[in-house]
Amino acid sequence: MKKWALLTLPILLLGVGAYITVGNTFKFTTGYKMASASTGEHSFLTEKEIQEIKEGEPSTTEGSPSVQSVSYSEKPKTGQNFGDLYIPKLDAVLPIVHGTSEEDLEKGVGHFAGSVLPGENDNSVLAGHRDTVFRKLGEVGINDDLIVKTSAGTFTYKVREVKIVDSDDRTVIVSMPKATLTVSTCYPFTFIGPAPQRYVLIADLVSSK
Repeated sequence: MKKWALLTLPILLLGVGAYITVGNTFKFTTGYKMASASTGEHSFLTEKEIQEIKEGEPSTTEGSPSVQSVSYSEKPKTGQNFGDLYIPKLDAVLPIVHGTSEEDLEKGVGHFAGSVLPGENDNSVLAGHRDTVFRKLGEVGINDDLIVKTSAGTFTYKVREVKIVDSDDRTVIVSMPKATLTVSTCYPFTFIGPAPQRYVLIADLVSSK
């Protein structure tokens, strides 16, 4: 019996290792495809618009006349792709999906349904997996831009704060006195299993059109 157990254990460990490797490879591939292919036929941002953003002037400062909040005539449905998040620092375009269930997060960046939509006054909250869409989010920090394009317009936010909070911290979804974008993912980025913390970017709306 002991000999059988010793023979079985390595096989079991190899199986678990293969399962984890395949799962991580699938997630990596999914995240890469989202970031690299989201300017296709179903995207909101076109290649031309991205190029214009790259070549354009720096984003305006808070309080500029160009900063205007908006309201949506129709709210997106759960699971619906209703916009793109462009992160210039990473040169990544990511689809935004209404909802934060596991099914929603498999499609892209999830929008917390209890928060306002991008461009509206108050706090719009986005979340994504650290091993798919937000693999490199740790490279984004203070004064970097986050650009959201939806049917309501194009909104440029500038990161003013970076926080690392506990996974059960609810302060990231609190109401804000002005148009704000909060982006969150699990942390540490290299942690194996359910991560105990969250990496959070808090950005103010500085330009809209």
